[in-house]
Amino acid sequence: MTSSDASRDWQRWHERRVESVSAPYGPLALIGTHWIGDYPDGRLPDIPGRWRDDGDAVVLAAAETDGLTVDAQPFAGEVRLTADPGTVARARVAYGQRRLVVLVREGVWGVRDYDPESPARRAFGGLRATPYDPRWAVPGRFTPYDTGGRTVRVPNADGRERGLGLGGELAFELDGRELTLQVTVQQDGSPWAVFADATSGNSSYRFRFLRPGAPDAEGRTTVDFNRALLPPCAFADHFVCPFPPPGNTLDVAIAAGERMLA
Repeated sequence: MTSSDASRDWQRWHERRVESVSAPYGPLALIGTHWIGDYPDGRLPDIPGRWRDDGDAVVLAAAETDGLTVDAQPFAGEVRLTADPGTVARARVAYGQRRLVVLVREGVWGVRDYDPESPARRAFGGLRATPYDPRWAVPGRFTPYDTGGRTVRVPNADGRERGLGLGGELAFELDGRELTLQVTVQQDGSPWAVFADATSGNSSYRFRFLRPGAPDAEGRTTVDFNRALLPPCAFADHFVCPFPPPGNTLDVAIAAGERMLA
């Protein structure tokens, strides 16, 4: 692929990202994440019904006058809910146009409240991203840990600490310097990194995500910082993004990819 082809491909990727994050049920629509254990009376802020943790599920009790729907039907009574597996738009519970997404993190149940009319979505003015530059796309090599996967405890954006599963190390070279990132291995085999760099908190958001393609049989992939992503918590304070694990704060300035909201 020529540099001009890569630049056009990046532009299409960027346009798809803007469309995705500003979609009716994209990250800008999130107006709350409520952990059910924090509300012993079962009343979540500005959400009808009573919600309780029942071990392996959430139990919702509501009256017809509460105005909730479950599976697109007016709801009254009691229902057990497991974590919503699909897109936000397909969440089982709705309150008008809002979608109430059931989730679980390390055995703790919660509800995310998405509203297409959120102030953040209405105010969205785009993403600040640096145009494509081939210097930021370099060969990389993924090496799985000899001991298999490991879990490290890292702070999350909501102030709580949670486990982050890591599967190996991604090595690459930038401007003559050998660098590494500790990465999670996703279900499709591709690595995922949470990283910070010398621009973080200044000309870029405080940390970002990187999702290279799945490595080949010899561990080779491309590390392309042109496609560095803002994490969900850059769009709404109610996400629980993990901070970079030890070793993933680079002392170089990665002036590439998505930087912050416009």
